[in-house]
Amino acid sequence: MSNQKPSLLQRGLDFACDIHPREVRATLGSFSLVLILMAAYYILRPVRDAMASDWSDAEVSVLWTLTFIFSVVAVSLYGNAVTRIRLRHLVPAVYGFFAATFVLFFVGIQTVAERTLLDKAFYVWISVFSLFHVSVFWSFMADTWAKPQATRLFGFIGAGASIGAMVGPAFTALLAAGAGTDTLLLIGSAALVATLPLVYWLQRLKVEDLGNAELTAGARDFDYIGGNPLAGFTEFLRSPYLLGIALFILLYTSLSSFIYFELKNLLEPYDRETRTRIWAAMDLAVNTLTVVIAAFATGRIAKHLGLPFTLACVPVVICGGLLLLAAAPVVAVVVGIQIARRAGNFAITRPGREMLFTAVDQETRYKAKPVIDIVVYRGGDMVNAWAFTALTQGLGLGMAPVALIGAGIAACWGATGIYLGRRFHREHNQPDQHTK
Repeated sequence: MSNQKPSLLQRGLDFACDIHPREVRATLGSFSLVLILMAAYYILRPVRDAMASDWSDAEVSVLWTLTFIFSVVAVSLYGNAVTRIRLRHLVPAVYGFFAATFVLFFVGIQTVAERTLLDKAFYVWISVFSLFHVSVFWSFMADTWAKPQATRLFGFIGAGASIGAMVGPAFTALLAAGAGTDTLLLIGSAALVATLPLVYWLQRLKVEDLGNAELTAGARDFDYIGGNPLAGFTEFLRSPYLLGIALFILLYTSLSSFIYFELKNLLEPYDRETRTRIWAAMDLAVNTLTVVIAAFATGRIAKHLGLPFTLACVPVVICGGLLLLAAAPVVAVVVGIQIARRAGNFAITRPGREMLFTAVDQETRYKAKPVIDIVVYRGGDMVNAWAFTALTQGLGLGMAPVALIGAGIAACWGATGIYLGRRFHREHNQPDQHTK
């Protein structure tokens, strides 16, 4: 008689995510796919950020403007493609296309004498790529898994993204000095190519293991990815609640831009390989902290202290950090603020912000949310980049005055978070934790 006792792997996965035996291979394949995708992006992200220290604030502001324009156009084109092309063909094509472009960038860098224009094009292209690699993955997942399966397994699968975001920068930090930053383009491209067999394997498992042959995602399922991102503007502008969320994001992007530019300028004396290692080390620290905080703190903060505290705690920490920066304008303080800001956003602020959309109806989530997540966010990046340039190159302000302005923005950001958290509790008829 055969031994029917579950394997150690099966028992471990079942403990983590209530997995059925026939779902093990597809779950591990999906987990591995998003891990590799995030690792590929985070291998290349430090290369992009290291370039910025070679350029003036005005030049980077122009690049952020171009990123905003190309992002809106690219997301619109992709949303249009999703409504016309089956995902089983679209997903490999998208990843293969980006892998090919990174190889072309590598070839171009090796052949051109003056690479500044090519570096700037790469900077914009990676920023555009960052919109797609995860969005395409989750579209593919929605076309692979049935809703009951997704409810049980997507949390575990999504953890692969956090691990990939740790592996990528660690890889870059180790190789940037020896192999050089240009070689990382080929490594990132190879990582994307490595996802293609996984995609085709998962398409087969969808039928053989999961029995979801009849599960097909329609165009309406993916309206939120792209299409026309301006379609939700009317509803967005008529809702004070959504305008509040947009203001919350704009204040966040203000601080993101200011801190990024300050760090870019402080790293200017270092060579590009050293900058790449510093950016990679920050990414590794951010994603490690994100996993730890998300696993042990985020749920407890939201449950026991309420959404107002959840949305305001990171802004308060950043406000304190910026006041410290005004008193001690050195690289270590800026690096610390950058790590705290990004880890706090990924682990606490972003999940809290996504909770806000549970208080609106489905139509609002699918029509107005892209306006906030893409147009407002990227537009905020663009406007704030020019604002920083005006303060530093126009008015000649140094780091300390800019840090004080940032502290004031952080205070407004926190106040907006408290307002939105309390509004959320009213929408759900829940008592605010402060008034219990």
